[in-house]
Amino acid sequence: MSLTPQALLKAMTWRCIGPPRGGRVVAVAGDPSRPNVFYFGAVAGGVWKTTDAGVTWSNVSDGFFKTASVGALAVADADPNVIYAGMGETTIRTDVSHGDGVYKSTDGGQTWQHLGLAETRHIGKIRTHPQNPDLVYVAALGHAFGPNPERGVYRSKDGGKKWELVLHKSDKAGAVDLTFDPHHPAVIYATIWETYRNFWELSSGGPDSGLWKSSDGGDTWEEITRNPGLPQSGLVGKIGVAASPAQSGR
Repeated sequence: MSLTPQALLKAMTWRCIGPPRGGRVVAVAGDPSRPNVFYFGAVAGGVWKTTDAGVTWSNVSDGFFKTASVGALAVADADPNVIYAGMGETTIRTDVSHGDGVYKSTDGGQTWQHLGLAETRHIGKIRTHPQNPDLVYVAALGHAFGPNPERGVYRSKDGGKKWELVLHKSDKAGAVDLTFDPHHPAVIYATIWETYRNFWELSSGGPDSGLWKSSDGGDTWEEITRNPGLPQSGLVGKIGVAASPAQSGR
């Protein structure tokens, strides 16, 4: 694993590479086999693709998606032509746009099909198994303005034809983040967020928020929110989680 020299990083400058008026961007994914190919999902503008490292972009979801807000994107490591898009952002604020489930492309974004889960409304993360593009996990927050049962972690073993809810905490808390242990992909970490949006404020955090772990690919889960090293008291809000590619278990 190579490291970029600090002097080089400090000399870098940032510039906007567009496109404009697509809304905020909360989902980005790259093609692992083609370093110049990237996708991003806009919270009000669908999925965009570049094949020249960001010099030009084109929308690849118009005409296929029924909603415009994209909360999650995943390009399958095992087959980069397979892309999953989760609709509806989980970065809830004064203006929040809901989605209608999951879409899938098997030709690098040229065409898309809807895979269901419409009532999940807000999807924070999608992960595919490193060796199997048909084994996919979805972190679904659920409705922003009220309780509903379609919340938690969903799993599909057949590329989205059928879904099973493998982690569900309550009707008022849903999943917002997911990650695999890169060395042991049966080990999965997920975060649950209890939140509620009404017309004048956002309520963030509650007793149903937390951090969860599965060691068997999602069949069973244990809550590790208060494990040693983590805060032992206080309100739990929105959590992000990432597993280290350099050291298993970190």
